[in-house]
Amino acid sequence: MKIGFIGLGQMGSGIALNLIKAGHDVTVWNRSAGRAAPLLEAGAKLAKTPREAANGELVMTMLSDDDAVAGVTFGPDGLLAAPEKPLHVSLSTISVAFSERLTKAHREAGSRFVAAPVFGRPNAAAAGKLNVAAAGAEEDLAFCAPVFAVISQKVFDVGRSPQAANLVKLAGNFLILSTIESLAEAMTLAEKGGVEKKKLLEVLTGTLFDAPVYRTYGEILIEERYRPAGFAAPLGLKDMRLVAAAAEAQRTPMPVLGVLRDHLLQAIGQEGEDIDWSSVGLSVARNAGKK
Repeated sequence: MKIGFIGLGQMGSGIALNLIKAGHDVTVWNRSAGRAAPLLEAGAKLAKTPREAANGELVMTMLSDDDAVAGVTFGPDGLLAAPEKPLHVSLSTISVAFSERLTKAHREAGSRFVAAPVFGRPNAAAAGKLNVAAAGAEEDLAFCAPVFAVISQKVFDVGRSPQAANLVKLAGNFLILSTIESLAEAMTLAEKGGVEKKKLLEVLTGTLFDAPVYRTYGEILIEERYRPAGFAAPLGLKDMRLVAAAAEAQRTPMPVLGVLRDHLLQAIGQEGEDIDWSSVGLSVARNAGKK
């Protein structure tokens, strides 16, 4: 398949490389063109504009936020200006309201839009083991299926309205960070009481909490492996803001959200913006007098 791919950060680079390895004809674009070099060596073509990247049957975007996606979608050099009108698959974590805007804009432009945000860190992206929450027209999801099979281990069809997938992703990210926060609190309590964090994790994952999120982030918290960031804390903070906006729109109180936001702000303020979002564990430990 002829695929355009826009956004070559830690996640996007791994996804695009897997598409190339699977034999797809991939054209890439990134704001910083230098990041495309390894993909060009692997066989990708380089587009000069997002519009030029959208010259095939499908174009995928993996970008940091609403503004970044808007920047490559609208305008004379944007995806919607491409005459080929490829199916646009957004892998990004964006707001529900912006997803609704994108759906409408694509429809009015005679194009198609699928929201397919992914769960997984950069190592999962590189291994083709992401999990995809996808929503859009049934025929569009069917068209995407061979591509999703390359980049993921499982695809969840969450409905016909693209924004549903973005809401699922935001709810999932809220729960991931809530898990990190509660696990950090439990580990800090155990450590102050004389129980090693590693031993606590062994008990937890050997009983009721044997899940990837506990194993992955449990090891990160034990090793305090917050750099290099697999998912930078400012992006986590952005996602919590999007959760808050969705919660307000749905009149849903989420009191835990305030704690997560404050601990992210504390970690970023004390450690800088290059730290992983799991560094909420540092905030928990410092507040308990451990750091």
